[in-house]
Amino acid sequence: MTAYADVIDLAQRLVRCPSRAGIDSYGPVIGVLEDWLTGRGLPYRRLHDGEGVTVGLLIEVAGGRPGPWWALDACVDTAPYGDEGAWSFPPDCGEVVDGWLLGRGAADSKLAAAMFCGIAAELHGRADDLSGGLAVLLDADEHTGTFGGARAYLADARAIRPAGVLIGYPGLDEVVVGGRGLWRATIAVHAASGHSGSRRTAPGAVSRAAQLVRLLEEAELPGAEGEFPLPPKLTVTFCHGGQGFSVVPDRCELGVDIRTTPGFDARAAERLVGAAVRELDLRLPAPRPTAITPVASWPPYRLGEGRQPAAALLEAASGEGLTVRPKTAGPSNIGNLLAGRGIPATAGFGVRYAGLHGVDERACLEDLPVVHAVYRRAVLGLLGSPGPDSP
Repeated sequence: MTAYADVIDLAQRLVRCPSRAGIDSYGPVIGVLEDWLTGRGLPYRRLHDGEGVTVGLLIEVAGGRPGPWWALDACVDTAPYGDEGAWSFPPDCGEVVDGWLLGRGAADSKLAAAMFCGIAAELHGRADDLSGGLAVLLDADEHTGTFGGARAYLADARAIRPAGVLIGYPGLDEVVVGGRGLWRATIAVHAASGHSGSRRTAPGAVSRAAQLVRLLEEAELPGAEGEFPLPPKLTVTFCHGGQGFSVVPDRCELGVDIRTTPGFDARAAERLVGAAVRELDLRLPAPRPTAITPVASWPPYRLGEGRQPAAALLEAASGEGLTVRPKTAGPSNIGNLLAGRGIPATAGFGVRYAGLHGVDERACLEDLPVVHAVYRRAVLGLLGSPGPDSP
């Protein structure tokens, strides 16, 4: 593992720098990366959102010959810790124990970020041999769900649009080549307010919302069809309404998350919810109609057989002796955002892991050499350079 000591050391430093989305400042974790990149002479710049907040770093290694650019992407912000008392080690310890890197972000995705920095450093030293170029996006605004780093990269007028992106989520057995899309909305359910002890019998907003939840969950969704292996899925994710015990609530808000597929897209999702809302208002009339407010939508995607950059990553894995299968994921990911912009992406191949987004998150360092070799082989192939053997 000594050949990868520099990568592991950087990953440890990143884990020891808390960067929980919406909780911690991203300045310190960005500073750790900038110190490392500056010390190795790598060209990089900060990416900012529309309000000027730093949401990531972009490394750019331009090749000496013309050709398409490709991108590696890993997030350096993390999920929250949850119940810290349930952890068997401090969430920001960054220690290596029995071959595992411990701490929040070890798996998702600070080890991948450190590995991609290492690959960029090597390629920077031999850039004249490459065709096109390599960008490495270190996203500091991924776990918010807004994908701020990726959006800033795509909006950067100076950045060359990538022909494809490889996202460093963990998992050794699969290359994620697709994912269900999503359509999300809030639904405001209304009713007439009043005293809970009055003779009034009309249902309150919470009761009406409960009826709507039933209508939504009983709605018929299609199964999987064609080449897309997963069916759509509807989930009511929150219900907020009422205050105290003596008032009949006049408003209740629901959150609905629908995972979409090519055969059941965002328009179909919106039609389904609209039909349920109309049925509710017909069965249980109220002073105001139920209101649907869409809040997010992006399409499903799946890369076809032989499509880059998935083909390069699968071929590289096979070349390193791994048996890896392509997978279409149930959850959405940055690949969906990229697909909506016409950019193909893989969204998962990396080391084995445990506790991702949960208790005792850790990443298996035993897998680092082969995972590094796979990404390195894939990138060199895409950039038209076979390169020397891996270290």
